[in-house]
Amino acid sequence: MSDTVAKHKVVTFTYSIKDEQGNIQEQSDLPMAYVHGADDRVIPKIAEAMEGRAVGETIEVAVPPKEGFGEYNEDLIYRDKIENVPEEYREIGKEAQFQNENGQTRTMVVSKIENGEIELDGNHPYAGQTMTFILNIKEIRDATADEVGSGIAAQNAIPDNRKH
Repeated sequence: MSDTVAKHKVVTFTYSIKDEQGNIQEQSDLPMAYVHGADDRVIPKIAEAMEGRAVGETIEVAVPPKEGFGEYNEDLIYRDKIENVPEEYREIGKEAQFQNENGQTRTMVVSKIENGEIELDGNHPYAGQTMTFILNIKEIRDATADEVGSGIAAQNAIPDNRKH
């Protein structure tokens, strides 16, 4: 078993994500795992930064919008009169799922309510920002054949935070 991150190794890590002002926006002390070189849910820039690293290392990597959570898109803002929106969604921060004609779903969050109008935002909360990931490698092991085939570590699979 190699003690560095390489293709087809299961990498277990903890992380935090900082915004452009240096504020921690997300943190997980619960170890996550992914199959290096096989899990397409991992942001490529993060996978690159992990390559060749060892257990115990802390990696800091800045991920610009185009390589991470995307640019902010005004077309993903929806505005309507508040009376046209079901009452359970008339609160800042409430989430609603919408589906387009192709069956794709998008989560939209109530971002503003003023002057009798409500605004829902379909952008990822980190869209348009360079986010800095601080990754702490906890364990590295060989992936099983099933893990390599599926690209998913058997336990503690990493969530895809780019989807919203």
